[in-house]
Amino acid sequence: MQSLPLFIPGAMASPVEPEFKYVGNMHGNEVLGRELLLQLSEFLCEEYRRGNERITRLIHDTRIHIMPSMNPDGYEVAAKQGPDSNGYLTGRNNANGVDLNRNFPDLNTLMYYSREISGPNHHIPLPDNWKSQVEPETLAVIQWISSYNFVLSANLHGGAVVANYPYDKSQDQRVRSHRRTVNTPTPDDKLFQKLAKTYSYAHSWMHRGWNCGDYFADGITNGASWYSLSKGMQDFNYLYTNCFEITLELSCNKFPPEEDLERQWMANREALVAFIEEVHQGIKGMVSDENNNGIAGAVISVQGISHDITSGDMGDYFRLLLPGSYTVTASAEGYQPLTVTTTVGPAAPSLVHFQLKQEVVRKPAERKASGTRMNNKALQKKVVPRATRRGTQR
Repeated sequence: MQSLPLFIPGAMASPVEPEFKYVGNMHGNEVLGRELLLQLSEFLCEEYRRGNERITRLIHDTRIHIMPSMNPDGYEVAAKQGPDSNGYLTGRNNANGVDLNRNFPDLNTLMYYSREISGPNHHIPLPDNWKSQVEPETLAVIQWISSYNFVLSANLHGGAVVANYPYDKSQDQRVRSHRRTVNTPTPDDKLFQKLAKTYSYAHSWMHRGWNCGDYFADGITNGASWYSLSKGMQDFNYLYTNCFEITLELSCNKFPPEEDLERQWMANREALVAFIEEVHQGIKGMVSDENNNGIAGAVISVQGISHDITSGDMGDYFRLLLPGSYTVTASAEGYQPLTVTTTVGPAAPSLVHFQLKQEVVRKPAERKASGTRMNNKALQKKVVPRATRRGTQR
């Protein structure tokens, strides 16, 4: 990265409100997302000042983060060319010539292996040398998304018109040296389809399917079913954080002319707002101990869905779910797990709090030495309460 900063305005909210983010211009020459997010920021502020009830409620209930450009250096290269003479790849990469959407740590491969050995299904650990393998922009984004308990996200691209959802990378990358496209669903596949449809059907024409010479039923696609992509950002979000992210391809023309921007804004405005509102579904609440202290890093597991999420620094958690009945378990090291059954409706999220009891660690009974007297240290095994041995969050 040269000298241009990544700018991220955020709407303030309390810790029990979900964190949402939009990321634009990851590929510097795909500029519509950048312009839409700048316009969205202005629209939200203006409508809030006007007293728009829907926008006011959304801002009060949600912490909204907007990064208009993840690749400002690439954008500068593309902008110098302009929309008329811009090459299809001019400005796509960053200043070091790297495609940022092929630059995140490859957690899919680790996840596929972990699944075979019944290993962790969430917060897959990063490789030891990962920082030396990523670009400054990628590192900045990873640090950013690690600093907030993001729940829902979309990154905005161009070159097609479709809402793309994980996984982007198929488990079977190649067959007989030919690239293979295979539908590769996450454990939350139905939820991701619903999220993608929310955007496509709120968009003026994405849901029609035929766009840019391609056809996608309902205007959505599984990423790997379209083409397999390794080291992408949306898969990384799902496998390393609590965040559910989709990729929005918004225009056939990667660098549309200025006179087309108003039409594109009107086509996307409702969809951009409706997608933010999707963060308010499923269940949410606090995980605390018997003294009402929040428990960070508690694992929230939903029976039948092999992908867990964790509580934030203050014990708050948010788990996106479709309407239905669920058996949910909260667990944390040093505490007894707690399981509840809850029903999720089609509107606001259900409030489900968990108060966990500490595990009682009993010291083994002291045995009397017979015959030769032995030192007590030889007889007693020191027991350290699990609560004092917290490991790092996975």
